Amino acid sequence: MNSINKKQEFDALFNNAAIGIILTNDRGEIVTINGFALNKFGYNQDEVVGQKIEMLIPARYHKRHVGHREQYHNAGGHSRPMGSGMDLYAAKKDGSEFPIEVSLSPFENDGHRFAIAFVSDISVRKESENALLKLNAELEEKVAERTQSLSDALEKEKDLSELKSRFVSMASHEFRTPLSTILSSVYLVQQYVNTEDQPKRDKHIQRIISSVDMLTDILNDFLSVGKIEEGKIQVRYAEIDIQELITTLLAEMAGVKKNAQRLVYEHTGDTLLWLDPSLLKHIIMNLISNAIKFSPSDGNIYINTVLQENTLQLSVKDTGIGIPEEDMEHLFGRFFRGHNATNIQGTGLGLHIVGKYVELMNGSITCNSELNKGTEFIIIFNSSINNYE
Repeated sequence: MNSINKKQEFDALFNNAAIGIILTNDRGEIVTINGFALNKFGYNQDEVVGQKIEMLIPARYHKRHVGHREQYHNAGGHSRPMGSGMDLYAAKKDGSEFPIEVSLSPFENDGHRFAIAFVSDISVRKESENALLKLNAELEEKVAERTQSLSDALEKEKDLSELKSRFVSMASHEFRTPLSTILSSVYLVQQYVNTEDQPKRDKHIQRIISSVDMLTDILNDFLSVGKIEEGKIQVRYAEIDIQELITTLLAEMAGVKKNAQRLVYEHTGDTLLWLDPSLLKHIIMNLISNAIKFSPSDGNIYINTVLQENTLQLSVKDTGIGIPEEDMEHLFGRFFRGHNATNIQGTGLGLHIVGKYVELMNGSITCNSELNKGTEFIIIFNSSINNYE
């Protein structure tokens, strides 16, 4: 049986180890390095022996490593893993880097201190860890998305349920007056059987028509809110003559205004723009209807439009009861009604719909109001066709 001496045994272990082994003195100079480490770093023995260990470390860590190394030797050193809990990197001859784990073992010989560093390349493990972290992150993101999606669905269902509940409550109150009017008028019409009673019949027929219109408006408001909540409102842009549109609307609404109220309209600038005619008409009619409703019978309602450089500014101003300051922040909420408007019929949906329609057409709306002096709504749209092509 062949035998080997201790030196041969050490050389065999040192040179054939499947791990990098580096021996340094107390000045941080490389005394020797095994073949595995040389292959890993891309150097030969002559290039590294006598050089500082920092040559095998990325330059950005040199200063810090020198301090740690000196502290380690000055403290007497002890066997331990290096950089516990930290990501450590080594630098190859070509400048590329790879992640490592390092274990240090000190020893003394003839009064000189040395340190043996056992260096393991953990690139494969790091790739696996990073892949796992990425997978976990993707799974967490998907879980978060699903959770948010479920939460949004539940919130939407809750909102729709609340909407229906509020509508039932509102409808039971708002429908009562027009239905009572219709019932009483139909009864009275039946009583007027003579020819000379025709004016009286006409009066009550008109009351019936007005009450039916009121019920239709309430139902249309509710249906509009439902479509908005479900995202079913589609904006369809077309060329509009704003002056012609509002002039026609005012003629249609002449029969709605109170006794001596006046609808005063002024326009400045160009007249043609690109917006959704249906949504814009609803916005204007709602604002004017509110101005009529909340203004005195002899008050003026001022409608003003300015179209310049593809920007439309529309304002509707009344001389009515105004809006309390504490109500302003809730003005465009569903079913919200001002504290001073409880005796005036309404669903509290009109301004909510107006705000949503303005938002759908990328516009902005502001409100200025003072109690007992009036309210002004100002809406601004960018009406260039280039925005919708």
